[in-house]
Amino acid sequence: MNSAHPGAKLKLATARRRTKVWQRFKRNRRGYYSLLLFAILFGLSLSAELISNDSPLLVKYNGTFYYPVFVSYPEVTFGGDFATETDYRDPYILQKISESGNFVVFPPNRNSYNTINQQIVGPVPSPPTRQNFFGTDDRGRDVLARIIYGFRLSILFGLALTFTGTLVGIVAGAVQGYLGGRTDLIFQRFIEIWGAMPELYLLIIFASIFQPSILLLLVLLSLFSWMGLSDYVRAEFLRGRNLEYVKAARALGVGNMTIMWRHLLPNGLTPVITFLPFRISAAILALTSLDFLGLGVPPSTPSLGELLAQGKGNIEAWWLSLSAFMVLVGMLILLIFIGEALRETYDPRKN
Repeated sequence: MNSAHPGAKLKLATARRRTKVWQRFKRNRRGYYSLLLFAILFGLSLSAELISNDSPLLVKYNGTFYYPVFVSYPEVTFGGDFATETDYRDPYILQKISESGNFVVFPPNRNSYNTINQQIVGPVPSPPTRQNFFGTDDRGRDVLARIIYGFRLSILFGLALTFTGTLVGIVAGAVQGYLGGRTDLIFQRFIEIWGAMPELYLLIIFASIFQPSILLLLVLLSLFSWMGLSDYVRAEFLRGRNLEYVKAARALGVGNMTIMWRHLLPNGLTPVITFLPFRISAAILALTSLDFLGLGVPPSTPSLGELLAQGKGNIEAWWLSLSAFMVLVGMLILLIFIGEALRETYDPRKN
């Protein structure tokens, strides 16, 4: 019982410290509400298939319920003539489903990111209408649907790139800062050489050799995204390795990995946490820029950068540039406000 008492006290103190940190963050109203709004928008984008899709959410036909948004059904299921996948935008199929008390429930936006509006009268891109609230792009696809799916893709890519870059940066910075000496010197020379490599040229070369994909882009950008963060972690470990409690732990025979993980890493995470929103925004900007240049995701993938490129190629189609620009700017502003709130939360001069 006595041996467990100090551990319980430590857990209680940690919980209180985290509560105080959260309360300090909530006092920054701009950052707090930005976090709430960003979380709501990201949560909605995760269910993009339920918000914007050309497949119904629910179909009742002859007393049986069907869920086309999750399961693909052939046309003969609803009285059609072919065994191919059902086109729920076909007036003939909709008439068949609507007979004899049957019904169909569509998402709020009846278009997916690759749905082409075949009923457009005139050239594309077409302006906003009741069928396409934000208009269509140069292939007749719904802009609103591509923005919803592109927003989700941008956030997920930013989180994945930030996670990999942060993980590698923490490990590299911790090893340099704690071991120091020759190890630190060799790592620093390697970072100088690696950082001098032309990243854009490498992306162009690999894009011409391999098939463009999100995974390839994530791997290539992860090779360079860790260097900026490793310097801050290295500085924290260099400062902390000479503190008295670290020397005492080393004298008691505690292993280097235990000292780095339990004693130095928690104190060295402050710059990591405060830089996370800014690193996410930088990753999103990198993806958007590469897509704008045609070096990012495959052409059919929904992307904010591709919409900006289409807006540049079709100046008269103002809805392309304006919609993608507003979404991108709003997303980055929310992340910047969150980052500023985190920086003020962990600033010792204000606490």
